[in-house]
Amino acid sequence: QVQVVESGGGLVQPGGSLRLSCAASGSIFRVNVMGWYRQAPGKERELVATISSSGVMNYADSAKDRFTISRDNAKNTVYLQMNSLKPEDTAVYYCNLRAKDRSYVPRDVWGKGTLVTVSS
Repeated sequence: QVQVVESGGGLVQPGGSLRLSCAASGSIFRVNVMGWYRQAPGKERELVATISSSGVMNYADSAKDRFTISRDNAKNTVYLQMNSLKPEDTAVYYCNLRAKDRSYVPRDVWGKGTLVTVSS
C-alpha cells in the first residue's frame, strides 16, 4: 500500500501565507508526479500545481506568481508554499501522488485533504 498524508492547513488572513506538506509512505518503488489539487465548496476539484520527479513544475493560472511547489525526493515529500492568499483560495487541498509500488504496479494516490480558510 502507498499512502499520503497532508498537513499545514488552517485559517489565515487575506495576504497571509501557509505552507502545506504531503508525505508519501508505504511500499514505494518510485515516485513520479506529485501535486496539489483543491476543491472549494460547491465547485469541482481543480489542479493547483504539479511537479515531476525531475523537477518540472506546472501551475494553474490562479496559482502562478503566488504559490510555489517543491519536493524532497529523499523524503518522498511535496510542499506547497502559498503566499498572498485570497479568500477565493479557501478550499480543501488534496495531495496527489503517482508512483510505482514495489511490485511495479502504478498507483494514483490521494490524500484526505487539508482545509485552508482565508478570512479576516
